[in-house]
Amino acid sequence: MNALMSNFDLDSADIHRSSSKWEGLSEIDQAIRENRLMEYRIKKSWADPWGRKLTLTALAVIVAGFSFLVGASFGLW
Repeated sequence: MNALMSNFDLDSADIHRSSSKWEGLSEIDQAIRENRLMEYRIKKSWADPWGRKLTLTALAVIVAGFSFLVGASFGLW
């Protein structure tokens, strides 16, 4: 393989690999941290009575809207 690549290409590939070695792990760490934060916010919002009522009301409106559209597409009204 050394016959096909110059030494410069091999050295630059090694330097690039060593400098970006931890970038993937930091991105995974950030994603885990954000996921935990989102889970915490959802649990905290669900524990709040007003947040629970607002969530259930919004879901009921969305379901009612989709059921109306499905019924209209089948010609029920």
